[in-house]
Amino acid sequence: MLYNLQKPIIFAHRGASADAPENTLAAFELALQQGANAIELDVKLSADNVPVVIHDSTVDRTTDGSGAVANLSLSALKELDAGDGQKIPTLDEVFESLGGKLFINIELTNYSTRDDQLVEKVVEIVKKHNLSQGIIFSSFLPKNLKVAGKLLPEVPRGLLAQPNFLGWFMRNILFRIGDFQALHPQLNNCSKRTIENTHGIERQIYAWTINEAEDMRRVADWGIDGIFTDDVQLAVKVLR
Repeated sequence: MLYNLQKPIIFAHRGASADAPENTLAAFELALQQGANAIELDVKLSADNVPVVIHDSTVDRTTDGSGAVANLSLSALKELDAGDGQKIPTLDEVFESLGGKLFINIELTNYSTRDDQLVEKVVEIVKKHNLSQGIIFSSFLPKNLKVAGKLLPEVPRGLLAQPNFLGWFMRNILFRIGDFQALHPQLNNCSKRTIENTHGIERQIYAWTINEAEDMRRVADWGIDGIFTDDVQLAVKVLR
């Protein structure tokens, strides 16, 4: 399904996060209404090992609560306001609401709990909803993508890379020798040459996070496969 989406793919970054609370059902549903053909979301485990959709390792920035996500049970997380009365959704709830309606980029974000069972728990839910054709996994941790590849080899995997020396190594060395189907660089690390080189090894490239019309036009002219954006309405206006 990923390779059949209209290019460049518009991934609503944490949903339509310019217009709704990030990583909430409201943001994902709004992204669909605004014309995105994909969404990006972040998943980590609650204290009772339920995959929940939230970006940060703590709830402090995006909710009215405080504390580490890994130390809070699902019931405790559900008591929090994630903005405009929205609740932190579980991955299961997102699939129930939007599975099959939008392509979904699942970022595996157990960056502070690297030895947990996040990948295995997420794979269980993907299989439960029969959505292996409607998702892509991404992560800054190659280990996550390796495990995901063993459990669900049919699901494409995108390697995220930071704009630092480690990111350079991941983009230029690890990506080329690893079993990844896509590269996810930051905008500043995305050039026409980068796109051409990625296509030259028959892989895809999706850049983050692009919120300016000029940047959207430039990478589209270079032939990028997709962008992550907070501003879905602008991306639709510029790219469609």
